[in-house]
Amino acid sequence: MCPARITDTKEAEASFWKKADQHLMSTGVPFSPAIITRARGTKLYDIHDRQILDFTSGQMSSLLGHSHPEIVAVVKHYVENLDHLLSNMITQPVVDLAERLGRLLPPPLEKSFFLNTGSETTEAAIKMAKCYTGNFEVVAFSASYHGLTSGSGSATYSAGRKNGGPAMPGQLAFPAPYGYRSPFRKSDGTYDWETEMDFGWSMIDRQSVGSLAAFIMEPILSTGGILEPPPGYIKRMVAECKKRNMLVIMDEAQTGVGRTGQMFAFQHDDIVPDILALSKTLGCGLPLASVSTTVEIERGCKEASFLWLTTHLNDPLPAAIGNKVLEIVERDNVSKMAVERGDQLRAGLIKLQEKYWCIGEVRGRGLLQGIEIISDAKSRAPGPELGANVSEVALDIGLSCNIVNLPGMGGVFRLAPPVTVSAEEIDDALRILDTAFGQVLQDYNGKTTSYEVESNPL
Repeated sequence: MCPARITDTKEAEASFWKKADQHLMSTGVPFSPAIITRARGTKLYDIHDRQILDFTSGQMSSLLGHSHPEIVAVVKHYVENLDHLLSNMITQPVVDLAERLGRLLPPPLEKSFFLNTGSETTEAAIKMAKCYTGNFEVVAFSASYHGLTSGSGSATYSAGRKNGGPAMPGQLAFPAPYGYRSPFRKSDGTYDWETEMDFGWSMIDRQSVGSLAAFIMEPILSTGGILEPPPGYIKRMVAECKKRNMLVIMDEAQTGVGRTGQMFAFQHDDIVPDILALSKTLGCGLPLASVSTTVEIERGCKEASFLWLTTHLNDPLPAAIGNKVLEIVERDNVSKMAVERGDQLRAGLIKLQEKYWCIGEVRGRGLLQGIEIISDAKSRAPGPELGANVSEVALDIGLSCNIVNLPGMGGVFRLAPPVTVSAEEIDDALRILDTAFGQVLQDYNGKTTSYEVESNPL
């Protein structure tokens, strides 16, 4: 880059941040230092034309990568021909998407409607459960994240609960299946999730006023730290809900549409929820979300005068995008790709864990993987500051990976690249992480040398 170009870029960057600081309101999420000017496939390009591997799929959404040519073609066609209508005007793209989704979902899930965001879907699903059951109590995991609107935010316990006034009545928290840190242990030290679940339900039953409506859950808790429940957990959880005549709402904002190795992550546990909420991955980064349920629940909601109306309810343009996404996922066997590349990514992360003492645990499924950072190998104390430093160094040398820092948790990296990621790009990302951990731990050594384990080459 010539000196004049460097000067121009620096001036543009300074002007950008000056305007951002002056006019953009903070919403509690710190801005990334990278100014991204374009994105294609798994790669981002910043104002300096520096290439960055995107291992969060945007906001965990760009399932097929950025600017997928088939998605771009659909957007162009519908922007020119059929973008937005009165919400009660149903179009062919909407019917096509509902039909395709109904074919892919296991029975009795066959009725759907379409919104824009994950918060909208969980808000609508919670209201549906209340209308159908006539009850109002909603249970969610203590590490849950279902959005930040009124009902969805009340069912979110991982973040965003402070200083917003009272939550919706009837919100109850259930211990999250956090095996790495759970105090429930068997005599051999392994995670005793059965006893923990018994304890959780005993607390719910004591707190309930007799109006349990639904349990809303993610099959893998993502923002909560990539918490994958142990085998048998979800199946028993569903059975406990049925005992209490509660509906099961499955929020698959980040796990749905092939990312975890099956079309829907709940299929891994051989269960079918009463209500399914999809978002993020369904629109491949564009604003599309869905709520799916059974004929019986739709009937009950109608009888209870359920109303859900938004400006972009069942819009044709995003529906056409979702239909194309599902077509590509099914046609290209994306679930298989997620398994293959996910196995490669996990194997590389395990090697990093063997090399660096500060990686306490690797967990996840398919192309939704997490690594928990600790600050002390003996006590396993959380290491959010260390994790944030690794994330910053990784971004500097070409990898965007999300670090979740929530109270009571360690810093947990979420790694969720597009399913179109290549084997070479995963190797590149692992090399960048290796370099980032090495650089950060050099500075951190004074505090932790006595706890370091023997290093193995990656």
